[in-house]
Amino acid sequence: EVQLVESGGGLVQTGGSLNLSCSASGFTFSSVAMTWVRQAPGKGLEWVATIDGRYGLVFYAKSVKGRFTLSRDNAKNTLYLQLNSMKTEDTAEYYCVTKLGSAGGSWDREIRKDDFDYWGQGTQVHVSS
Repeated sequence: EVQLVESGGGLVQTGGSLNLSCSASGFTFSSVAMTWVRQAPGKGLEWVATIDGRYGLVFYAKSVKGRFTLSRDNAKNTLYLQLNSMKTEDTAEYYCVTKLGSAGGSWDREIRKDDFDYWGQGTQVHVSS
């Protein structure tokens, strides 16, 4: 059974940092592209970043590029998202997601639930001014 479990969310002030983690199980983590998606209050699902499985290539949304860093530890089956220089607009529920067999890449539209097969339960991030 595929499981994705996020952790690391919390309350932080503008300009602060957080490190989110996603522990994965039930599939060959090292060969699968992994993605973070977020949903701000009252808004749709927004693609944040993706790291592919084979080469470790990373793709970022323009809204987070230069501030967020996506990485993975295949030995630990864990995905990380380092959030730096945080802004109030980063306030959202952050989800670790994947679609087995898909290649990594970027998204230029709102994410739909069926874009990915597996979703974690989410971790809440709140940035206060």
